[in-house]
Amino acid sequence: MTTDQSLAEFPSARAFQPTLDHMLERIRVAGMKVFAAIDHAAGAREVGLSMPPTVLVLYGHAVGGTPVMLAAPLLALDLPLRALLRETVDGRVLLSFHPIAPLLEASGIAPEQIARLEAAQRVVLGALGT
Repeated sequence: MTTDQSLAEFPSARAFQPTLDHMLERIRVAGMKVFAAIDHAAGAREVGLSMPPTVLVLYGHAVGGTPVMLAAPLLALDLPLRALLRETVDGRVLLSFHPIAPLLEASGIAPEQIARLEAAQRVVLGALGT
């Protein structure tokens, strides 16, 4: 596990696809929306290249994100939330994201709004099976 102000990375106890499936389900059950799931490995295959499974998930809910973007419009560059799930060349499955709190704090966002988006980021951690 790696965590600092700019990156949080956690290993999964599950294989890639079960972790991805569980993460998408947890997001939906929490009442959030999956805006996009970008399959980078599929994109690589389309141009004759290969890479391990790698999916970027954009997710969130307008109730949490809209007030934040109204308070600091440039935060729309970083919202919705993002989580990267990837399999390393040695077969480990890792979930990575940029912790949202430092960015929100630097933009002067209210603590209760920060807490809401931090909780949304923690939802994806439940997919790791640890």
